[in-house]
Amino acid sequence: MTEPSHPQPAWLVDSHVHLDDASFDDDRGQVLERAAGAGVRLMVVPGVDAASWPRIEALCRRHDGLYPAYGLHPLFLARHRPEHLGLLRERLVGDDVVALGEIGLDFYVDTLDRGQQQFYFEEQLALATEFGLPVIVHARRAVEEVVLALRRFPGLRGVVHSFAGSGQQAERLYDMGFMLGMGGPVTYPRAKRLRHLVATMPIDNLLLETDAPDQPNAGHQGARNEPARMLETLQAIAELRGEPPESIAAATTANAFRLFGMAIANRSL
Repeated sequence: MTEPSHPQPAWLVDSHVHLDDASFDDDRGQVLERAAGAGVRLMVVPGVDAASWPRIEALCRRHDGLYPAYGLHPLFLARHRPEHLGLLRERLVGDDVVALGEIGLDFYVDTLDRGQQQFYFEEQLALATEFGLPVIVHARRAVEEVVLALRRFPGLRGVVHSFAGSGQQAERLYDMGFMLGMGGPVTYPRAKRLRHLVATMPIDNLLLETDAPDQPNAGHQGARNEPARMLETLQAIAELRGEPPESIAAATTANAFRLFGMAIANRSL
């Protein structure tokens, strides 16, 4: 990978990366090295089903700077069982867990039962409220329904990752104290509504993410995404907002710590 030509910030937080994915099995160490070289020093690794949780726990224990989140993702509805909610409760007791996620609703895939999705989503929102944890929310073609569900749990905080809703929906999420995760899609010139939103949204509600190995940036279509490419997203957002990349980096990193509460006292950044 060639070195980016724009200035590199001291460090960044990838607030959403599936680093446990099998596509990283052959070169995960090199991926982490490239990320560190690009300033991406801390990452939140969300779970998608009960089988992923032990794998993520082991990964985060093995590598400094990786933090686990556990959840039941709507796209994997067929794998979920009601008893997994009890297992999730046990997982959330650990002091290394920074969030409950990835959870949410996906109405893009017609074959996913909406009632079952709603059941698992709201049960997990209740758990997050009980444990005082932020949530990492997936909302594809279901932003309005997600907002309505979140309103039933006042005081809950979190991030709607890969946000693709309207400006009005974003405002309602800000009012509830939620952040928006932005990654590869904002680097595409044709994503005009999203780019306008990023250019004008409150910086205190912005998080950077990759969703790697998915959602590659413009110019990398069809390739596996990875955390080091978040520098390109940072640069795109800085240009859209007319602000220095270093300012965006500092603000979004502070936002990540405010939301996830990740301890950095014993880390050299």
